[in-house]
Amino acid sequence: MKNKLYFLIPLIAIILILSNALFGHLIFDSPYGQDINKYSIYVHLQPEWNSYPGNIIYDITNVWSNSKSNAKGFDYDSSNTTMFADYNSNQLQYQKQKSFVELKHEFSNCEFSWKPHLYRYTIDSVRNSIELIQGTELNNDPYVSIYPNIPNEKYNSEKQKEIIKQGYAQFIPICTSKDLTSYEFAVSINDKNTAFDVYFIPSEIELRAYLEDRSFIFYTKEGCFATNHNSFSGICNNVRKNSGLLVVLPDNLKLSLTKVKVSLHEKLLN
Repeated sequence: MKNKLYFLIPLIAIILILSNALFGHLIFDSPYGQDINKYSIYVHLQPEWNSYPGNIIYDITNVWSNSKSNAKGFDYDSSNTTMFADYNSNQLQYQKQKSFVELKHEFSNCEFSWKPHLYRYTIDSVRNSIELIQGTELNNDPYVSIYPNIPNEKYNSEKQKEIIKQGYAQFIPICTSKDLTSYEFAVSINDKNTAFDVYFIPSEIELRAYLEDRSFIFYTKEGCFATNHNSFSGICNNVRKNSGLLVVLPDNLKLSLTKVKVSLHEKLLN
């Protein structure tokens, strides 16, 4: 059965791509109800890090209810870099006296969103179906991921607490039009020899507190944080509009490219 699905799914995708090429976007309105922000953050660690010359890429999808959205359905033109000009520059930065270069690609700070045309939605649904078969994805929505909760088995939580102190921390903001909202989120890492800590925090100010080894505020209810995990999904209710995820990786990365996938989804009101 799985072999048949692996054959049929790419065939359907090819037919849809050809149909789009022949008939254009006009007949392919978006079936998706919320706006989508997709972007990536590339981090190159400098020689001060034990993980040097390692690289980290955060692949981020943020699905949210944009009250100002007036688009019926569209795919933005990623070749038009002018809309992202203020957000795509290389920046040399420091954490705990260790330097790194950060590049945000197609990050719009919630200013630009998109909705997929039907052909794009179908192709992404095909990819999602394959991941469901493989067991790496638990949700049948192509833009809202739910990953299995997988604690780190390579070393215990006490070791994680010790080595995470000198790790790399990344803040990933949410998008919302509300003062208070609820978000489900999912995080996974491709290196099973290490693990991440993740916290839903009320603002980027808490990142600075964390980096200065001060007490930092995070949402403490179950589902709002996890430590020493390879993969995690949770739901955090009643978070403020400036909130976001704090994702921390220990400074023990061995891969040349460590990939962290992050899915954020603003919950719809029932």
